[in-house]
Amino acid sequence: MLSNKEIIVPNNLLNSAHKKKGVKAGIVNAGKPLPMQSVQDAVIENLIEPIFIGDEKEIIKCASNLKWDISKYEIINEPVENNTAAIAAKLASEDKIRIIVKGHIHTDILMKEVLKREYNLLGRTRLSHIWHMTLDKEDKPLIITDGALNVLPNVKTKMHILKNVINFSNRIGIERPKIAVMSATEEVLDSVPSSKEAEEITKLAKKEDLNADVFGPLAFDNSISKKSATIKGIKNNVAGIADVLLVPNVEAGNALVKMLIYFSGACAAGVVVGGKVPVVITSRSDEAPARLASIAAAVVALD
Repeated sequence: MLSNKEIIVPNNLLNSAHKKKGVKAGIVNAGKPLPMQSVQDAVIENLIEPIFIGDEKEIIKCASNLKWDISKYEIINEPVENNTAAIAAKLASEDKIRIIVKGHIHTDILMKEVLKREYNLLGRTRLSHIWHMTLDKEDKPLIITDGALNVLPNVKTKMHILKNVINFSNRIGIERPKIAVMSATEEVLDSVPSSKEAEEITKLAKKEDLNADVFGPLAFDNSISKKSATIKGIKNNVAGIADVLLVPNVEAGNALVKMLIYFSGACAAGVVVGGKVPVVITSRSDEAPARLASIAAAVVALD
C-alpha cells in the first residue's frame, strides 16, 4: 500500500511565496544533508536568505557536498545541538530573521525556546500548526489543522486554531474557506465529546461572524466527498467540499497527514503560525521537496 509516488512541490504555494523575495531565515541546527538541501532549494527559488546556526564545520561540509558556495551567508557557530534553538529565538526577537526553519533538532526543544516569553514571539492568538496537503503540482490544497502542536485542544484553543487557519487560507488565495470541524460522526452525540465541541465551534464561528463557512460535526468522508454527503443527506456550505479539516486532536491530524504522505505520496507543507514569526517544524525524516514546500508556506504566512 505504500506509495512510490514522487513528492511534488505545489505551484500555488511557490507562486504565493514568490511575491516575497529573499526573506531572512534562521536555520536551526543546520549541517545535515536534508535540511541543507531544502535550504539550497529555497535559496534557488529566491524565497529566503539563510542564516545558518550550528556546527560551522558540518555546515560547510554539507554545502561543499552539494557544490554550494555559501560564503556570502552568515554562519553562527554553535556545535551543541540544543543551544541552537535559543540563538534562533533571540534573532527572531531582535527582528534579525523573519522565519525560523527547523533543521536537525527535536521539535520540542525548538518550540520550548519559541514559547519563552522573554523573546516576545507570541501573538494575540495561540500558536497552531497547519499542514498544506497536495498531490500534484497544480493540485487544490487540503489544509489540516492542528496535527502537530496542540495535543488535545479545548474549544477556546480550537477557536484560535480556527482563526489562524482562516488567515493562512486567505494568504494562499482562498477568500472564504470552507472549514469542516471534524469528529468521528456527523451527528451530535453525548457519547462523542468531539461532536459536541464541533457543534459549539460552529455556533461560535457564526456568532463572531468569521470570514469562513464553518460547520461541524462532520466525519472525514462527508467533509471531502460530495457523494458521501449526499447519500447521508447532509446539506450545508461545507459538507463534501471542505478546504480545511479542523481535527479534534493531534493524533487524528497526525495520522491523517501521515497516511496521505505514505499511501498517496502527498506533499505536506507544515508551518506553525499565530506568533511573531512563522516556524517550520518538518519531521526529520521528511524529504527535501516537502521541506521546500514548508519553507514556502512559512514565507506565505508572513505579515
